[in-house]
Amino acid sequence: MMTGWWMDAALAGVFGLLLGSFLNVVIYRLPKMMEHEWAAECAQFTGQPVADAPPFSLMRPRSACRQCGHQIRAWENVPVLSFLALRGRCSACATPIGLRYPAVELATGALFAFCAWRWGLTLTAAAWCVYSAALLALALIDWDTTLLPDGITQPLAWAGLLAAALQWIPVPLTDALFGAVAGYLSLWLVYHAFKLLTGKEGMGYGDFKLFAALGAWFGWQALVPLILMASVIGAVVGIALKFASGLREGGYVPFGPFLALAGLTGMVFGPQAILRAVGL
Repeated sequence: MMTGWWMDAALAGVFGLLLGSFLNVVIYRLPKMMEHEWAAECAQFTGQPVADAPPFSLMRPRSACRQCGHQIRAWENVPVLSFLALRGRCSACATPIGLRYPAVELATGALFAFCAWRWGLTLTAAAWCVYSAALLALALIDWDTTLLPDGITQPLAWAGLLAAALQWIPVPLTDALFGAVAGYLSLWLVYHAFKLLTGKEGMGYGDFKLFAALGAWFGWQALVPLILMASVIGAVVGIALKFASGLREGGYVPFGPFLALAGLTGMVFGPQAILRAVGL
């Protein structure tokens, strides 16, 4: 019989699996919602008529197979288990279902289980669960689209400041505030220096906001180890993609996923463990 932290981790893990299913929807739909909004704003600005379109949000329409339009039934939407029962294929047209869907569900479940194992079923654990889910969604959205939606980065930063103010995380509010400011300004300065020297944009404004959010959650002292780890991982992945001819047009690799991975590593091991690992 499971007791204590095992039960806490199991309960949180199951909840994480369920939320991971919803994160798949967020990862796919949120960038498209942004594109629809931009198209409507452009049409309004130019005086063109806005085309009528069916409702499209995180809730509507119902999830369906992208190949045949088959609407996903309730029993086909059970995290991981439905994927296994369907043998990874649509029940209507047998089109393969991407492995990312169960992978995101499992990753979210594992992160939530870790938070409950480390902090118990507490407000601190709940705060870090929100943090980890947001970073996972941001990493995959940025990898797919090179977008880091304000609808996630900005609430994530405010949530870090709130968690610090309420002492749900062991970061003084002053450190969290200066972490957010320093995180944003540091990458803002790097961006403009790079643009001044090369005439090119090395990163997007979403990266500034994500790094500001990490500063809010860990404090200004963690910014150096976090950016160091993100840069090292990004360089390794970029070199690997170059040799594998996997770089997208222009040789651009989004930086957001590596910031998110550094942020998750900081949650698990602590930011200073990154410096100890590289002997600094």
